[in-house]
Amino acid sequence: MAGARVPTSTAGATSPTRPAVPIHLSPVTSRSTRLAYHGPVYQRTATGEIVPYVPPGLAGQVGIATGGSPVGVAAAAKPQLLVPGSLARYVNGLAAAPMSAPAAVQEVLWAGNQIIGLPYIYGGGHASFESPGYDCSGTVSFALHGGSLLSTPEDSSEFEGWGSHGVGRWITVFSNPGHAYMTVAGLRLDTSAASDPSNQQGPRWRPLRPNNGGYTIRHPLGL
Repeated sequence: MAGARVPTSTAGATSPTRPAVPIHLSPVTSRSTRLAYHGPVYQRTATGEIVPYVPPGLAGQVGIATGGSPVGVAAAAKPQLLVPGSLARYVNGLAAAPMSAPAAVQEVLWAGNQIIGLPYIYGGGHASFESPGYDCSGTVSFALHGGSLLSTPEDSSEFEGWGSHGVGRWITVFSNPGHAYMTVAGLRLDTSAASDPSNQQGPRWRPLRPNNGGYTIRHPLGL
């Protein structure tokens, strides 16, 4: 019959599938101890505006020789640094957060910056998040608290059961009964100078270790 429509079969028809989006995984090991970064750096202002970062004078910088000035939790003036991409970068002793990272990851990095340069104090950061110095797990606790990922400080043994098992997409905590440290977007926050040519003790951003053997590996859910 003229003009009649021929029915079409949909049996077996499949809708086109979108390619799978690769899951972001920040590195947790590196053979290199170099931290130098020469790319663009930006700063988030108090009003939330993103502007090019202008380094302060030498008196206000975190010194390379000393590892930093002891300004601690009172150092609200420490800038909230940002860099393009998905890796945190080392800028004048501080961590510049990657622009593509979730807000919680950026806040963890910026919180860690606030205690850079303080001394190692055994038990520091456990009675209270505010302390004149920090031990290894106190340092990790302070940074995680800054990203609203931890409500009370934990010691290194407690971190063995914290969060979820395995390496995280952005944040990974390494712990055993004697020590704890963390990696955030490709930088290591640690009080130990292991695998760090600076040999400075206390809370510092450091190169990733070549391996993380001997530690329980945990991460915050979703990160």
